[in-house]
Amino acid sequence: MEKIKKNRLILSLSAGLPALILLYHFLQRLVNYFTYNLLGLNPDSHFGTSVNFFFYDTIKILILLFVISSLMGVINAYFPIERLRVYLTTRKLFGLQYVFASFFGAITPFCSCSSIPLFIGFVKGGIPLGVTFAFLITSPLVNEVAVAMFLGLFGWKTTLIYAGSGIVMGIVGGFILGKFNLDRYLSHWVKELQANSEKEAENWEKEKTPFIDRLPAIIKEGWDIVSKVLIYVIIGIAIGAAMHGYVPENFFAKYLSAERWYAMPLAVLAGVPMYANAAGIIPVIQVFVAKGVPLGTALAFMMAVVGLSLPEATLLKKVMTWKLIGIFFGTISIFIIILGYLFNWIL
Repeated sequence: MEKIKKNRLILSLSAGLPALILLYHFLQRLVNYFTYNLLGLNPDSHFGTSVNFFFYDTIKILILLFVISSLMGVINAYFPIERLRVYLTTRKLFGLQYVFASFFGAITPFCSCSSIPLFIGFVKGGIPLGVTFAFLITSPLVNEVAVAMFLGLFGWKTTLIYAGSGIVMGIVGGFILGKFNLDRYLSHWVKELQANSEKEAENWEKEKTPFIDRLPAIIKEGWDIVSKVLIYVIIGIAIGAAMHGYVPENFFAKYLSAERWYAMPLAVLAGVPMYANAAGIIPVIQVFVAKGVPLGTALAFMMAVVGLSLPEATLLKKVMTWKLIGIFFGTISIFIIILGYLFNWIL
């Protein structure tokens, strides 16, 4: 009987992902109506686009955070997450855990900020930090929308190199960061979440508490997590919205030319303050390349914009200390610069 309940639970959770995607489409239409019809903002203006971006991304991330937090609560209640953590940390898997996490990141259609709820869920569930980093690195960089747009604009060779390098960077980056034993730099809030989650799961297992009795506590914990990170979401998305639509293409095209020795590091440093998903930044990259910016330099800029951003850092602050954020951003920035030079040499 218990096995049947678990199977039904898995099926219902699997059916929930398409429903969530439909909800996002409905949410975008609702926000468009509110922003452009009720508020009367111009959809072609920078300000109107930024306001629309702020409302949509804030609501979307809060919904995703609640859904993922509740989902991880269900998983913790029904599946031996502690055993999984022990298995991943004690068994010799020859790095396959990083490969799986990176590929999982590649098939999830999230931007850097939307990946944070899943990251929090993984950390809360006790998944090793290096494995969660592998997901966090790859998730915003590679997705089906980016691949489709790359194929149309740059051809299959560039698409394969970009997608492959994004996955490899997730695997290698997660592996290296995992070797640093960085768990001590997680925030006290996350450590408390982990401890409470493990204790609650143990009590439920001992008392064989039925799912219907566990559900209120799971939902309450999901809302608690949302309320705790709400201010970080608002600040982070506000920063991203302020920058959304204000990418000075001519400025970057001027200073990212092949003749300038500092073009590659500048491309990465200039990309970090920006915030956009892959679909939003790829047309800008096409403009850069058309204006003479080397393709590798343009791709490095794109990776920095998509994979590293100030809004992402603001959201991560609830999960990590500034030291860990600095280590994460610094490590990935170095990887992106190296890949940028490699792209310029290959492409």
